[in-house]
Amino acid sequence: MIQIQEPNSPWEIVHMDWVTVLAPGGDRSFNTCPVLVERYSKTPIFLPFNKYNTAMDTAIMIWNRFIIHTGLFQSIISDRHPNSLQPYEKISITCLEQSYNSQKSITLKLMDYYRELYKL
Repeated sequence: MIQIQEPNSPWEIVHMDWVTVLAPGGDRSFNTCPVLVERYSKTPIFLPFNKYNTAMDTAIMIWNRFIIHTGLFQSIISDRHPNSLQPYEKISITCLEQSYNSQKSITLKLMDYYRELYKL
């Protein structure tokens, strides 16, 4: 078992997992829910989502809901195998390059962060 370091400030370390196979709800038929837990305060955040959303949709959601307000996370902890996260991260990087081209310096910092985090 790997020892997880304790964060020194909010939004340094985030746990991420998915609640799936939910009964459809809302006008968009949300049927899954990404859960982010900010480790410093142990605050869970549940977001309505659809299982048909792509990794690009997930990257945009994380960017719009969190990163532009909190800054980059030091680490994202998930129970998924690191190899399963790599395609998601590559798609996320491509998505952020295309979607936020006008904010090049922020996008490049985010790309470097993900590449360093997952050794891409």
